Amino acid sequence: MALEAVKVAVRVRPFNQREIDRQAKCVIKMDGQMTMIYNPDAPNEDPKKFSFDYSYWSHDGFRMTPDGSAEPVRGSTYACQRTVFDDLGQGVLNNAFEGYNCSLFAYGQTGSGKSYSVVGYGVNRGIIPITCDELFKTMSTNNDPNKRYEVLFSMLEIYNEQVRDLLSKDNPKGGLNVRQNPKLGMFYVEGLKKVPVGSYSEIEKRMEQGTQSRTVASTNMNATSSRAHTVVTIVFDQIIKTNNGETKKSSTMNLVDLAGSERADSTGATGDRLKEGANINKSLSALGNVISALADLSMGKKKVMVPYRDSILTKLLQNALGGNSKTIMIAALSPADINYDETLSTLRYADRAKKIQNKAVINENPLDKLIRELKEENDRLRRAMEGGGMTFKQEAGMSPEDIDRMRRQMEEEIRAQLLANQQLLEESENTQTWDQKLAAAQQETDALDEGSKMDRRKMDIHLINLNEDPMLSGVIVHFVKDGQTTIGRNDAEHAQSICLSGLSIQKEHAVLMCKNNIVEIEPVSGSGSKTKVNGVPLTTKKKLVHKDRLLFGSNHLYVFMNPKKTEVTEDLPAEITWEFAQKEIAQVKGFATAMGAGMSKDQQIAQEQVLEILPMVSEVNAISEELNKHKSFEVVLISAAAQEAAYGTTTSTSVTVKMKNLLNENTWLWERGKFMNRRYLIQDLYQKFLDGDDISKIPKEEDPFWEPTEDVMIGSANVFLQSLSYALDFEDKIMVTDYKGQEEGFIVIHVAPCQKDGKPLEEEAFVDNPKELLGKPYHFKVTVKHGEIFKSRFLKGIQVKYRVYKDKDLTETKLMKNTLKPEFKHSKMFSFNKITKEHLEFFEGGCITFMVYGTQEDTVPDPKLLNYTTRELRQMELGQGPAHAGVTRRNTHFALETASDQSHLKTEVLLLQRKYERLAAKERRMQDICKEWESKPASEKQFEPFYRAVSAVAHSSGTRLKTRVVLLNQMLKAQQQKSRDSIAKGILPPIERSKTEVVSEDKVLTSHRHHHHHLNNKKHKNTNVEDDVISIYAFGEEEDDLCNEAEQNGGMITYEKVKHLHHKDLQLTRSKSFMDKRRESDADSLGSVELAPYMHQTRMHHSKSSSLLSGKSYPRKLHHVSCLGAPSV
Repeated sequence: MALEAVKVAVRVRPFNQREIDRQAKCVIKMDGQMTMIYNPDAPNEDPKKFSFDYSYWSHDGFRMTPDGSAEPVRGSTYACQRTVFDDLGQGVLNNAFEGYNCSLFAYGQTGSGKSYSVVGYGVNRGIIPITCDELFKTMSTNNDPNKRYEVLFSMLEIYNEQVRDLLSKDNPKGGLNVRQNPKLGMFYVEGLKKVPVGSYSEIEKRMEQGTQSRTVASTNMNATSSRAHTVVTIVFDQIIKTNNGETKKSSTMNLVDLAGSERADSTGATGDRLKEGANINKSLSALGNVISALADLSMGKKKVMVPYRDSILTKLLQNALGGNSKTIMIAALSPADINYDETLSTLRYADRAKKIQNKAVINENPLDKLIRELKEENDRLRRAMEGGGMTFKQEAGMSPEDIDRMRRQMEEEIRAQLLANQQLLEESENTQTWDQKLAAAQQETDALDEGSKMDRRKMDIHLINLNEDPMLSGVIVHFVKDGQTTIGRNDAEHAQSICLSGLSIQKEHAVLMCKNNIVEIEPVSGSGSKTKVNGVPLTTKKKLVHKDRLLFGSNHLYVFMNPKKTEVTEDLPAEITWEFAQKEIAQVKGFATAMGAGMSKDQQIAQEQVLEILPMVSEVNAISEELNKHKSFEVVLISAAAQEAAYGTTTSTSVTVKMKNLLNENTWLWERGKFMNRRYLIQDLYQKFLDGDDISKIPKEEDPFWEPTEDVMIGSANVFLQSLSYALDFEDKIMVTDYKGQEEGFIVIHVAPCQKDGKPLEEEAFVDNPKELLGKPYHFKVTVKHGEIFKSRFLKGIQVKYRVYKDKDLTETKLMKNTLKPEFKHSKMFSFNKITKEHLEFFEGGCITFMVYGTQEDTVPDPKLLNYTTRELRQMELGQGPAHAGVTRRNTHFALETASDQSHLKTEVLLLQRKYERLAAKERRMQDICKEWESKPASEKQFEPFYRAVSAVAHSSGTRLKTRVVLLNQMLKAQQQKSRDSIAKGILPPIERSKTEVVSEDKVLTSHRHHHHHLNNKKHKNTNVEDDVISIYAFGEEEDDLCNEAEQNGGMITYEKVKHLHHKDLQLTRSKSFMDKRRESDADSLGSVELAPYMHQTRMHHSKSSSLLSGKSYPRKLHHVSCLGAPSV
């Protein structure tokens, strides 16, 4: 018995329409048996290479024939369905005739093309139908009278660790049991229906029956078909007459379409307290563990335990993996760059599978021997049951109850094995011939074929279903008769024409009225039924037109087809798909769904996740209403700016779900993976409810709708840091906005550079060019002063958290309780030992996101609310919203970005205003030069000096002289004589810090430092001192002259020399502060924002325009310049 490795093939599909719309890039290349995958985020990186038995290129290089089949064009390497069968399916068929067990399973993420390869679509048949067809074609060529064939067909589905027989209408509660044959050690499904088939057409009809069962179940039970495994089993027996009796050569072919292989971190329940409760990913996880263990065994590792028993799927695939079977695996690959991570995971999975070694043997035994062994086995089992001969190993510490439970379990296993053996004996000894069994099965199969359904679709008005799995769309058809067609549940008082079941389907749900081939739909009055037509809720009677989309309840999605009136009222695609209908519903709810090349990868991923999760949220809301859980759910998009990420960390828009307690307004935000995990648990809970279990006794800790209270993020506010690049401070009252951009309150933030000991910087610390900071230590202080939150439910506690640069931990303020106007008085200093380019990039392009959290408590709800059902509370909540909620929702993704942009702009306004002042002064100076030229006599107009003067001004950066005029009339008489000599010379001597010297009989300008001290002493007397500020720029040839004179005279200069530069109509923009302005008016007009906090930090300094905006720096500045004899502004 030789070892044989599992054969592994990979196949890449074409782009789907969504990927074409967004101009996706292909990341897969193939060369012979080699498959390469390129990382779209690292284009210069070498591709990862994998080698398999077969690498099928089905991405492009094909054309569609008139009958709809895909065939390769000349010279292409396109692998069509027939090519795949010839390589893989033909091998399965050949092995079956030789008597080997065969298994083929398809693996890959949802939408990667697994079902297309295994089952196919339309005329492009997959491996299973072609294999079955070829099987019967080969059987028909048999001319040996001593050989006959028997074929049994079965089809099952594994969902959430439960087995459903897809060929039976009656499945027990909790699904069919999986038992183990104690002799052979193999697992089997107890009670699974195995149907005799005599032709491919019979198998085709049975597969259609199974597919319809899947569709109905996935709709009624809210099960997601992409999360279910489908197993088709064909038992092929060859009975050969010999001189010694009959010999049976038996082959079991398992053809498995696995569930979508989405990675745990993309849909898994990261951080969910109930993550162990969900069985939805259990089978695939267990399959991965089995493959890894078998790969280790093949590499020579000892004492490796293969965990077949960890899931239903791995129990049933035990033979296929490492057992008595010839096995083929086909891994389906998505070519799109957006699916790179999932596709790479699939390739690695397949790479491990090819290491598995199986031991396949021919299953051939004389029938007499098989019957004798079955009888002996049954006698042994009966003796064990009757004589108490059961023995089992008792472990230490087992209680009598444990021993009794184990004994009962063993008795149950023995009874099941006795029953299975007895059935085999009856089949072997039954006088009923195979032909009789086959005839009975064919009669049942014929009853399934309603014959004229396909023809009726072309003639009669009907509804046809849509499903997220394309293989399940178009499977269910309901015809609309003339007159009244009622839609409802089968337990309605009056029989319904179309019976539906599942979430939000009422006993009497809706009515269709057909007259003269015109159909109208109307909800049943007073039923509270939920129906949508083209995404819009149905409230009154509405006329239906061809291809209208109808959603009944939460899951029953249909297309209305009227072959007699095929006119449509809108531009619709040739084929209506599930995706089209879901996009339409999302658009009505206010979510953008248009694909385009202009969208970023982040936006594309977010959009796809929103479209995926919206129907799930609707479903969970419907379950909450039916179980009266007093919870509501909605999709929330959290922008990258509002997330707790360190600077430089790549973040993307997060698609989350908000759960709200309708009784006390507590909220929770669940990540997408956590919500999907909870959804499966909620589905499971609802199924128990439908099965009649008393779910009211479930402990709250096990209830997927319950969650312990936690702090909730009220909103966030962004502070941008360009001011730090120039050693300026920034203070503002910043609005706290939630994920929808709605204002929830405000906080007052002050960010200021400081010295190492935390003291404010000296005035001359201002820098013209941020690059001057490179290599130097830098310290700044972040102060959260106070704030206000508008919603009273956050009285229990308010706290601010933020992260600066790449800090590992968040900085937190104190928790302020029992107030909606918290005085945080929080201040923290941050230091950089040496400023780098990255630090400057952080200052100029980064921000600090302040996240405001509120404390939630599980408070006792208002008793009046307890009288309302969940449905009524949700309707009340929706009724309180704005009339155009859809418009508000459209802004969900961009609201935080808008708020951040406003904060960003405020920090740039100062630099823009300064640039404007400088340019206005430059323009005025050039006008003055032109006027001087114009006023000169013609004989004095020399062009070259004029051109030189204008050019000098045009190319000059300008130096700003910022001074203050201080009235010192009180001191004039006392110091008049002392300063007379200085006045005669037209200059003012250097001013000492301790005193002020008089330079004029009326007014004087002092150095800023001295004046600043004086001004501080007078702040309480004069609140309008900013009116004494004048703004002067020197341009052109004067710039160097004035700089030199100021330096020679201790930083002072006569006003007469600069008064021609002082334009009184170009006054400095005055302000109180951002906060004061907002107190005067609620309008947030950026055009009128005042910037006093910046100006206090730049007295006596040359202005610096924003390098972020202009890309220029202006290196010249005059330190402590005073003007003599300047008039008051």
